[in-house]
Amino acid sequence: MSSTSRIQHELCQLDEIDPKKAKFPCCLVWTPLPVVSWLAPFIGHIGICQEDGAILDFSGSNFINVDDFAFGAPARHLQLDRNQCCFPPNLAGHTCKHGYQHTEFGTAITWDDALRSSIRHFQHKTYNIFTCNCHSFVANCLNRLCYGASMDWNMINVAALILFKGRWIDGMSVIRSFFMSVIRSFFPFTVVICLGVFLVGWQFLIELFSFSLLLMGWFLLGTYCVNGLLEC
Repeated sequence: MSSTSRIQHELCQLDEIDPKKAKFPCCLVWTPLPVVSWLAPFIGHIGICQEDGAILDFSGSNFINVDDFAFGAPARHLQLDRNQCCFPPNLAGHTCKHGYQHTEFGTAITWDDALRSSIRHFQHKTYNIFTCNCHSFVANCLNRLCYGASMDWNMINVAALILFKGRWIDGMSVIRSFFMSVIRSFFPFTVVICLGVFLVGWQFLIELFSFSLLLMGWFLLGTYCVNGLLEC
Protein backbone atom coordinates (compact mmCIF):
# COMPACT_ATOMS: atom_id res chain seq x y z
CA MET A 1 0.00 0.00 0.00
CA SER A 2 1.40 3.41 -0.93
CA SER A 3 1.95 6.17 1.64
CA THR A 4 -0.87 8.22 0.12
CA SER A 5 -3.30 5.32 0.23
CA ARG A 6 -2.37 4.56 3.84
CA ILE A 7 -2.99 8.17 4.88
CA GLN A 8 -6.35 8.24 3.09
CA HIS A 9 -7.24 4.98 4.84
CA GLU A 10 -6.46 6.52 8.25
CA LEU A 11 -8.81 9.41 7.50
CA CYS A 12 -11.86 7.18 7.43
CA GLN A 13 -14.99 8.21 9.30
CA LEU A 14 -14.64 8.52 13.06
CA ASP A 15 -16.98 7.00 15.62
CA GLU A 16 -19.52 9.27 17.27
CA ILE A 17 -18.57 11.18 20.40
CA ASP A 18 -19.82 9.20 23.41
CA PRO A 19 -19.54 11.09 26.75
CA LYS A 20 -21.00 8.13 28.69
CA LYS A 21 -18.01 5.99 27.64
CA ALA A 22 -15.60 8.96 27.73
CA LYS A 23 -14.84 8.55 24.01
CA PHE A 24 -14.06 11.76 22.10
CA PRO A 25 -12.42 10.92 18.73
CA CYS A 26 -9.85 13.56 17.68
CA CYS A 27 -11.05 16.01 20.32
CA LEU A 28 -9.55 18.35 22.86
CA VAL A 29 -11.17 17.82 26.26
CA TRP A 30 -11.09 20.07 29.34
CA THR A 31 -12.04 19.74 32.99
CA PRO A 32 -11.66 22.11 35.96
CA LEU A 33 -8.69 21.69 38.30
CA PRO A 34 -9.24 21.31 42.04
CA VAL A 35 -8.42 24.50 43.98
CA VAL A 36 -6.82 26.29 40.99
CA SER A 37 -10.08 26.50 39.01
CA TRP A 38 -11.90 27.53 42.18
CA LEU A 39 -9.81 30.70 42.13
CA ALA A 40 -9.40 31.10 38.36
CA PRO A 41 -12.12 29.21 36.43
CA PHE A 42 -10.48 29.90 33.07
CA ILE A 43 -7.63 27.57 34.09
CA GLY A 44 -8.20 23.84 33.87
CA HIS A 45 -6.77 20.49 32.79
CA ILE A 46 -6.71 19.62 29.09
CA GLY A 47 -6.14 16.47 27.09
CA ILE A 48 -6.17 15.36 23.47
CA CYS A 49 -7.87 12.23 22.14
CA GLN A 50 -6.85 9.49 19.77
CA GLU A 51 -8.88 8.53 16.73
CA ASP A 52 -10.60 5.80 18.76
CA GLY A 53 -11.67 8.40 21.34
CA ALA A 54 -9.25 7.49 24.14
CA ILE A 55 -8.09 10.54 26.10
CA LEU A 56 -4.37 11.29 26.52
CA ASP A 57 -3.23 13.82 29.11
CA PHE A 58 0.07 14.85 30.70
CA SER A 59 -0.70 14.82 34.42
CA GLY A 60 2.60 14.04 36.13
CA SER A 61 6.33 13.85 35.59
CA ASN A 62 7.29 11.24 32.98
CA PHE A 63 3.67 10.10 32.81
CA ILE A 64 0.90 10.29 30.21
CA ASN A 65 -2.57 9.11 31.21
CA VAL A 66 -4.21 6.90 28.57
CA ASP A 67 -8.00 6.62 28.65
CA ASP A 68 -8.11 7.71 32.30
CA PHE A 69 -8.56 11.49 32.32
CA ALA A 70 -7.11 13.05 35.46
CA PHE A 71 -9.31 15.25 37.70
CA GLY A 72 -12.63 13.81 36.58
CA ALA A 73 -14.80 13.55 33.49
CA PRO A 74 -14.44 16.19 30.76
CA ALA A 75 -16.64 19.27 31.06
CA ARG A 76 -15.88 20.74 27.62
CA HIS A 77 -14.77 19.29 24.31
CA LEU A 78 -13.81 20.42 20.83
CA GLN A 79 -13.53 18.04 17.90
CA LEU A 80 -10.69 18.93 15.54
CA ASP A 81 -10.66 18.46 11.77
CA ARG A 82 -7.94 16.06 10.56
CA ASN A 83 -8.14 17.68 7.13
CA GLN A 84 -6.47 20.71 8.69
CA CYS A 85 -3.41 18.61 9.59
CA CYS A 86 -0.28 18.02 7.53
CA PHE A 87 0.68 14.34 7.15
CA PRO A 88 3.74 14.41 4.84
CA PRO A 89 5.21 11.05 3.74
CA ASN A 90 8.38 12.97 2.79
CA LEU A 91 9.69 16.54 2.57
CA ALA A 92 8.03 17.06 -0.80
CA GLY A 93 4.70 15.83 0.57
CA HIS A 94 4.01 18.72 2.95
CA THR A 95 0.62 20.35 2.55
CA CYS A 96 1.60 23.12 5.01
CA LYS A 97 3.91 26.07 4.37
CA HIS A 98 6.38 25.05 7.10
CA GLY A 99 8.05 22.11 5.39
CA TYR A 100 11.55 22.36 6.85
CA GLN A 101 10.41 23.67 10.24
CA HIS A 102 7.75 20.98 10.47
CA THR A 103 10.22 18.25 9.51
CA GLU A 104 12.77 19.48 12.05
CA PHE A 105 10.16 19.60 14.82
CA GLY A 106 8.81 16.16 13.97
CA THR A 107 6.13 15.12 11.48
CA ALA A 108 3.61 12.28 11.47
CA ILE A 109 1.76 10.32 8.82
CA THR A 110 -1.43 9.90 10.88
CA TRP A 111 -3.20 11.62 13.78
CA ASP A 112 -2.35 8.83 16.23
CA ASP A 113 1.25 8.72 15.00
CA ALA A 114 1.68 12.38 16.02
CA LEU A 115 0.20 11.71 19.45
CA ARG A 116 2.48 8.70 19.99
CA SER A 117 5.53 10.83 19.15
CA SER A 118 4.46 13.46 21.68
CA ILE A 119 3.89 10.74 24.30
CA ARG A 120 7.46 9.50 23.84
CA HIS A 121 8.71 13.09 24.15
CA PHE A 122 6.79 13.85 27.36
CA GLN A 123 7.57 10.54 29.03
CA HIS A 124 10.92 12.14 29.85
CA LYS A 125 9.59 15.52 31.00
CA THR A 126 9.11 16.87 34.52
CA TYR A 127 5.61 18.19 35.14
CA ASN A 128 5.29 21.74 36.44
CA ILE A 129 1.99 23.61 36.32
CA PHE A 130 3.79 26.89 35.64
CA THR A 131 6.29 25.83 32.96
CA CYS A 132 5.54 22.37 31.53
CA ASN A 133 1.98 21.14 31.89
CA CYS A 134 -0.95 19.49 30.12
CA HIS A 135 -1.32 22.46 27.76
CA SER A 136 2.32 22.02 26.72
CA PHE A 137 1.62 18.41 25.76
CA VAL A 138 -1.41 19.31 23.66
CA ALA A 139 0.50 22.17 21.98
CA ASN A 140 3.30 19.72 21.12
CA CYS A 141 0.76 17.37 19.50
CA LEU A 142 -0.80 20.18 17.46
CA ASN A 143 2.61 21.38 16.27
CA ARG A 144 3.50 17.86 15.11
CA LEU A 145 0.19 17.83 13.23
CA CYS A 146 0.80 21.40 12.01
CA TYR A 147 -2.87 21.83 12.82
CA GLY A 148 -4.50 24.74 11.04
CA ALA A 149 -1.28 25.22 9.05
CA SER A 150 0.34 26.58 12.24
CA MET A 151 3.55 25.67 14.04
CA ASP A 152 2.97 28.27 16.76
CA TRP A 153 0.78 26.32 19.19
CA ASN A 154 1.52 27.05 22.84
CA MET A 155 -0.15 27.11 26.27
CA ILE A 156 -1.97 30.37 25.58
CA ASN A 157 -3.58 29.65 22.22
CA VAL A 158 -4.40 26.05 23.21
CA ALA A 159 -6.24 27.38 26.29
CA ALA A 160 -7.98 30.02 24.17
CA LEU A 161 -9.02 27.40 21.60
CA ILE A 162 -10.86 25.22 24.10
CA LEU A 163 -12.14 28.21 26.09
CA PHE A 164 -13.74 30.05 23.17
CA LYS A 165 -14.59 27.21 20.77
CA GLY A 166 -15.13 24.27 23.10
CA ARG A 167 -18.64 22.97 23.75
CA TRP A 168 -20.06 21.92 27.08
CA ILE A 169 -20.47 18.16 27.35
CA ASP A 170 -23.89 16.75 26.58
CA GLY A 171 -24.98 13.16 26.76
CA MET A 172 -27.99 11.00 27.47
CA SER A 173 -29.77 13.93 29.07
CA VAL A 174 -28.59 17.05 27.26
CA ILE A 175 -29.97 19.55 29.78
CA ARG A 176 -28.77 17.61 32.82
CA SER A 177 -25.29 17.00 31.38
CA PHE A 178 -24.93 20.62 30.29
CA PHE A 179 -25.83 22.00 33.70
CA MET A 180 -23.64 19.47 35.52
CA SER A 181 -20.65 20.50 33.38
CA VAL A 182 -21.29 24.20 34.01
CA ILE A 183 -21.84 23.66 37.74
CA ARG A 184 -18.60 21.64 38.09
CA SER A 185 -16.73 24.45 36.36
CA PHE A 186 -18.20 27.52 38.08
CA PHE A 187 -19.98 26.51 41.31
CA PRO A 188 -16.80 26.19 43.43
CA PHE A 189 -15.58 29.55 42.10
CA THR A 190 -18.92 31.14 43.03
CA VAL A 191 -18.76 29.64 46.53
CA VAL A 192 -15.19 30.95 47.00
CA ILE A 193 -16.25 34.45 45.95
CA CYS A 194 -19.28 34.45 48.28
CA LEU A 195 -17.27 33.17 51.25
CA GLY A 196 -14.41 35.56 50.52
CA VAL A 197 -16.69 38.60 50.36
CA PHE A 198 -18.56 37.47 53.49
CA LEU A 199 -15.42 36.84 55.56
CA VAL A 200 -13.00 39.42 54.16
CA GLY A 201 -15.14 41.96 52.37
CA TRP A 202 -14.96 43.45 48.89
CA GLN A 203 -11.18 43.63 49.24
CA PHE A 204 -11.22 39.89 48.53
CA LEU A 205 -12.42 40.50 44.97
CA ILE A 206 -9.51 42.86 44.34
CA GLU A 207 -7.05 40.28 45.66
CA LEU A 208 -8.63 37.50 43.61
CA PHE A 209 -8.57 39.67 40.50
CA SER A 210 -4.88 40.47 41.17
CA PHE A 211 -4.14 36.75 41.52
CA SER A 212 -5.77 36.05 38.15
CA LEU A 213 -3.83 38.88 36.51
CA LEU A 214 -0.56 37.54 37.94
CA LEU A 215 -1.29 34.08 36.53
CA MET A 216 -2.21 35.45 33.13
CA GLY A 217 0.81 37.75 33.15
CA TRP A 218 3.17 34.88 33.95
CA PHE A 219 1.94 32.72 31.07
CA LEU A 220 1.83 35.62 28.61
CA LEU A 221 5.33 36.77 29.61
CA GLY A 222 6.77 33.26 29.49
CA THR A 223 5.14 32.44 26.17
CA TYR A 224 5.68 35.61 24.15
CA CYS A 225 8.38 37.69 25.87
CA VAL A 226 10.99 35.34 27.37
CA ASN A 227 12.10 32.90 24.68
CA GLY A 228 12.19 29.29 25.84
CA LEU A 229 10.94 29.93 29.40
CA LEU A 230 7.82 27.80 29.01
CA GLU A 231 9.11 25.34 26.42
CA CYS A 232 9.42 21.69 27.40
